Amino acid sequence: MRPPPNHEARDEAHGDMPSLTGFMDDHAGLGSGSRNMKPANALMLRCTEFDENGKPILMSGEFKKTELGTKYSLLPRDLRKIDSSVLPHIMVRPTAILINLLHLRCLIKYNRVLIFDSYGSSQTYAQSMFVYDLQGKLQQKASQLSGNLPYEFRALEAVLQSVTTALETELDNVRKPVVRVLQELEEDIDRDKLRHLLIYSKKLTSFEQKARLVRDAIDDLLEADDDLAAMYLTEKHAGEEREEDNHEEVELLLESYHKVADEIVQVSSALVGGIRNTEEIVRAILDANRNSLMLLELKVSIATAGISVGMFIAALYGMNLENFIEDTNWGFWSVSGFSFVISIIACMYGLRMLRKVQKLRMWGERPAGNGGTKKQQRQGLRLAEPAHREEGIMGMPLGQAVAAVKAGQKGKGNKGAVGGKR
Repeated sequence: MRPPPNHEARDEAHGDMPSLTGFMDDHAGLGSGSRNMKPANALMLRCTEFDENGKPILMSGEFKKTELGTKYSLLPRDLRKIDSSVLPHIMVRPTAILINLLHLRCLIKYNRVLIFDSYGSSQTYAQSMFVYDLQGKLQQKASQLSGNLPYEFRALEAVLQSVTTALETELDNVRKPVVRVLQELEEDIDRDKLRHLLIYSKKLTSFEQKARLVRDAIDDLLEADDDLAAMYLTEKHAGEEREEDNHEEVELLLESYHKVADEIVQVSSALVGGIRNTEEIVRAILDANRNSLMLLELKVSIATAGISVGMFIAALYGMNLENFIEDTNWGFWSVSGFSFVISIIACMYGLRMLRKVQKLRMWGERPAGNGGTKKQQRQGLRLAEPAHREEGIMGMPLGQAVAAVKAGQKGKGNKGAVGGKR
């Protein structure tokens, strides 16, 4: 059985950026984008069954839920989690293992595997690859090539491998455009790039949540020793019972794929953190630009107010009233010069007040040397000294700053020792 060609991989090989239509799909999270859910009250389930040799003995057969529950000793809530739940689950039952991970819903027994067909699935390629890989693993039997794993563990390995491969493929498709947009934003901040970043951020956040849920499902199973021991269905069918702490094979199998899932979660979390940092930096840059525009507007307003003061004086002498200055030769030049000087003084005063507002100090203004009492001057020096010392340390490299702090603590200790001797 040959898997169908992967058109997504072929498009990715050409280096084309994925269209925004797929990234704007809000139903991509928690596996809901990979399949449409049936109504909860649907009485029929469609599934494909494989025998102990990996050969399909039933293709897309329909069963009633009651028949499946009776045949495989399952409760209605077990079938409900398989049929209508979008959250990842790995449930261990006395005679079967139920798996609901992303695009796969399976029931594994000691000699049978049932794959429930997803209603309206869009992950046809991933499912076809899983069926192809599952047949290969089931046909290996318990040999050295398969690691002497029993039937149920080979089927479980095929499921986990398909799920982690699907996660890695989706991460690769999401990571490339995200990294590209982040690199472009370092050179130029554009509205279209920010819009693309927002869309990619939503898609990446949804993917991170989905990968985290898969990892947590495997982690929850690893924490339950009784479930791990109950997963040896072949030995249980042969009448052999495992102790709760004797499950090394399945634990190693699950831990290997747990590490893969955890690595995917860490990479996606790092990408999400990079997007958040970029958004904060862009927000800070936009705030700085907005503050610069506001500062320019204030300077223009101050200049306008200064010119208005001079114009007010000129307007007083420009009225049609006799003041005997217009008859002199120096009247025009004196009033114009006085108005110009008053305008300059008003502008300088406004700019000076603006600079005072701009300067924000944590420790307050230091009292002048000639102003205030000696007590106030000493208090000002004590307040200013920690700030200057902190500014000096912040300006140093990390190694020099640590050495300076240690030297200061050592000096304080020596002073205390000298005081104690006195």
